[in-house]
Amino acid sequence: MSPTTTDALKRRASAPPLLQWVWVGALVGVVCGAASAIFLELLDFATKTRVASELWVWCLPFAGAAIGFIYDHWGKPIRGGNNLVIDTVHDDRPQIPLRMAPMVLVGTVLTHLFGGSAGREGTAVQMGASLADAVAHFFRLTPHVRRQMLAAGIAGGFGSVFGTPVAGAVFGLEVVCIGRLEYDALLPALIAAVVGDLTTRALGVTHTAYPVPAALPLDAMVLAKWLVFGAGIALATVLFVELTHGLKARLERWVPRLPVRMFLGGCLVVLMWRLVGSGDYLGLGVPTIVAAFTEPDIPAYAFLAKIVFTAVTLSAGFLGGEVTPLFFVGATLGNILGQALGLPLELAAGVGLAALFGAAANTPLALSIMAVELLGGNAFPHVVIVVTAAYVMTGHRGIYPAQRLLRGKWGGPPLQPAVALRDVSQRPPPGEDPPSPQRAKVDTSQDG
Repeated sequence: MSPTTTDALKRRASAPPLLQWVWVGALVGVVCGAASAIFLELLDFATKTRVASELWVWCLPFAGAAIGFIYDHWGKPIRGGNNLVIDTVHDDRPQIPLRMAPMVLVGTVLTHLFGGSAGREGTAVQMGASLADAVAHFFRLTPHVRRQMLAAGIAGGFGSVFGTPVAGAVFGLEVVCIGRLEYDALLPALIAAVVGDLTTRALGVTHTAYPVPAALPLDAMVLAKWLVFGAGIALATVLFVELTHGLKARLERWVPRLPVRMFLGGCLVVLMWRLVGSGDYLGLGVPTIVAAFTEPDIPAYAFLAKIVFTAVTLSAGFLGGEVTPLFFVGATLGNILGQALGLPLELAAGVGLAALFGAAANTPLALSIMAVELLGGNAFPHVVIVVTAAYVMTGHRGIYPAQRLLRGKWGGPPLQPAVALRDVSQRPPPGEDPPSPQRAKVDTSQDG
């Protein structure tokens, strides 16, 4: 790029706020969408390659050791992952290293190639945020605008990797803080998410199509069933969050060296794979997610097996996100609960899919919208009820320990300053005051 072109771009980026948001937001969307397209194509290739030969899974421990060696030597500044992104949004930390994008992309593809149980949202969000931060620093944007661009990067990555731009925009605003939406970043986040999705689709990427459930009138009996359903979703969410964070903390304490930890974690995943006798719980698990919408004979233990496979994979240090595995857990658990409660199978699986991740990520609004983008409007009132109930029942915990708690889920005054979830040691029952910084206990083992 010539100096003249660079100067012209920088002048354009220093335009009045509205034009600045449009221009830089669109640029962030293009780079996020292109990165997601490359990532999804590589991920599809890796999944098909692994499915074609189970020999790849046997090599997971050695792949883990190699990935761990690389991250141990060159990836320490980016090992915080999504939590590093959230911390940077709040604390105006130094630039997120640009190498986060290629390293997390390659690490996630290798994780899936060799059978690790992980998702893709973490990779998309980290790629989007690191690319957006590079754009912000290139144009020398102010700290406030940089913060908005980071939210746009989160939105662009999430919206483009799932083909849900509106949910992506809201996710970028909702995920960084519990109790407040970052409305000042709404426009750039929406532009980045929409442009990112359009870019990914323009590059020929298609997304998973889910069955559209039929309408179900909401009455008192259906409402009661959904509340019971929501309690089941909340229990599964708590199990996943506590198991993943607890196992991660213990593995880091017992096995400090990342390559060794990932080797042992890979061995454990291979052992579980052979004990279960099925590859359904490796990788993303999309075929099982789709089957949960229509097949009544999904194994009753499927959701629990996926929780354990994913917790071990991520706790050991393998790369990827939680969304698609949690879609698996939510859809299969929804399948079981729907049959037990007499709810339509397609609707129960779809509501479970969205609600479980919404509760785990503390993003009920984004996942309610995502349900509409994936499943159509018939799911909307039902998923709002379930995800809200599960979100409240899970208490002050979540898959992203760096999320800031500004206001307790059960009300009360705002916390000043806001408390990171990793620092919250007490979760009061409904009716009591939310945690405060004075009652917080720092747990740095959950920074990853």
